Amino acid sequence: MEIVIIGMGKLGFKLAETLASTTNNITVVDINEAALFRVANRLDVLTVRGNGAQLKVLEDLDMKNTDLVAAVTSSDETNLLICGQAKKLGCKRVVARVRNPEYANQIEFFKEHLGIDLITNPELDTAVDVARYVLRGYTAHMESFAGGKVGLFDVPMHTLPNLVGKHLWEIDVFDEILVAAISRGGQVIVPSGDTHLEEQDILYLIGRREAVTSFTRGLFLLGERRITRKTMILGGGKAGFYLASRLLASGVMVKIIEQSEERCDYLAENLKGVLVICGDGTDLDLLQDEGLGEMDALISLTGNDEENLMLALLGKQQGVPKVVAKVSRSNFVPIIEQLGIDRAVNPVLISAGEIVRFIQGGQIASLSLLFGGQAEVVEIIVPEDAPIAGKKLAQAKIPRGLIIGAIVRDGQVFIPKGNSVVEAQDRVIVFCLQSEISTLQQLFYPKRRGFLHELWSSGSSFRKPPTR
Repeated sequence: MEIVIIGMGKLGFKLAETLASTTNNITVVDINEAALFRVANRLDVLTVRGNGAQLKVLEDLDMKNTDLVAAVTSSDETNLLICGQAKKLGCKRVVARVRNPEYANQIEFFKEHLGIDLITNPELDTAVDVARYVLRGYTAHMESFAGGKVGLFDVPMHTLPNLVGKHLWEIDVFDEILVAAISRGGQVIVPSGDTHLEEQDILYLIGRREAVTSFTRGLFLLGERRITRKTMILGGGKAGFYLASRLLASGVMVKIIEQSEERCDYLAENLKGVLVICGDGTDLDLLQDEGLGEMDALISLTGNDEENLMLALLGKQQGVPKVVAKVSRSNFVPIIEQLGIDRAVNPVLISAGEIVRFIQGGQIASLSLLFGGQAEVVEIIVPEDAPIAGKKLAQAKIPRGLIIGAIVRDGQVFIPKGNSVVEAQDRVIVFCLQSEISTLQQLFYPKRRGFLHELWSSGSSFRKPPTR
């Protein structure tokens, strides 16, 4: 695929990193030479210094032979302009990042009249993700796949002390459950039967949702089921605004603590029913006066990672059942969750996952980027001509960095074994290290196609990768 990414901030870089492969030619554009130097040193991409909103820059990039333009600069208006021009010049698909809440009611207009295929909003995507977690009855975190039939759950090894030091092949307690991955010291491991378990490990278990839920409930990881009625949000930025709106619509009482008086006025005017408090969210006396210990959930969404971490830990200390912290550095996510915080969210990872899922097309039912982007969990509807279809998994030459965690066929969930056969139209949930994405493509899509073919099957143009 020929892909152009305009804007090399955090989201642009993560997109380039995620999409870069032997089947994709990535060109990145930015006016900042330092940003281009950073990406050129890390990734195999072609860099172009220039203003992506200028018509000549887009013309030089040959939009007629470009499959996708992703405009993710810091300016909503610039992104819309780039996408509108790119589409007029013949680009097949365009994606724009639009973050301003004032444009929320105009999204469909932008799509229809500017020809934009996808508009993404990292703060809104984050709010949707956090709201989904907060409104769940249990305090622990679970990813769901196949319409809720399959669950992915993380389990700290300190809850399984009898298994410390054992090899996976020695363990028989995981009935209808597969250990898909192990987080160890911030690194992710796709295990085999010879993998031994260490005390500080976090296991990622996948299986039938009922089986995973039953197992974790037995370890008291789920906690007491309770309805979220009262939530405190620290930080009234865009993510806080979107989250408060969603929680309010679900009948949750919401308090927002925001330091800027101007922002407080905006929130009070646009969030009727939300209690907006103008004050310093790091002030312990203020938090206690506002009933921090009585909250069902605390979400820290300030612009400072260190503040969010500190406030989240404070919330756990005060006994808040659900605590969520926003972090801007994706590599901090797995480390922070090891500190006892229920959930660490990164807007860039969440939004990048949405964009990649859109690009990868109809056969990708869902996609989650985990461990700061080190790995993906992908739910794939197996194509009729998939190379892996009809083969026993033991004969499919699956590398160690990739594991098929579950197969869903006719509504039934199967935990695969070596003699299991993947069939066309199965839903398979695959855990894959970033380094094995190209192998994942080769297993599930015919040679030279890859995931990205799904949206472009009506005449995509593939070119020989440029010399870089």
